[in-house]
Amino acid sequence: MIKLSIKITFSLLVVVFVLILIGMFVPIVKTRLFEIAGPVIVFSEWVIFFLLGIILIILTLKDKVEGSPRKFLFLTGISAVGFLVFVLLHNLVSGFLSTIFNREIEEPIFFILAVFASPLGFLVGSIGSIVLFIKQKI
Repeated sequence: MIKLSIKITFSLLVVVFVLILIGMFVPIVKTRLFEIAGPVIVFSEWVIFFLLGIILIILTLKDKVEGSPRKFLFLTGISAVGFLVFVLLHNLVSGFLSTIFNREIEEPIFFILAVFASPLGFLVGSIGSIVLFIKQKI
């Protein structure tokens, strides 16, 4: 049986993920948020997403969740943490290479991990966790 703290953290993580997607893909919301708070709102969503991912990983380890729920919860948490880490690494490596070679250089590996792998991993982990929550009533 999975504790309520894990379920609440997981639910908050999914809500923040949806808010991030809305902010990215709904132009009216994106423009309005930038008018109100500037980039602070975007970066705060990412940091909250990152912190909730860490909390989910720690709670999953602490509560000794076993089997498939453990795998899906870890995938969800690691993907949430990985998103911000890969975004930062992409920008740092691109900036470093651009400084060394005195021209704009884009680094593709961390970009692909941040933009495609982390969200895909998050979706797989989230959907798997939700299915197991419903199926096993945990």
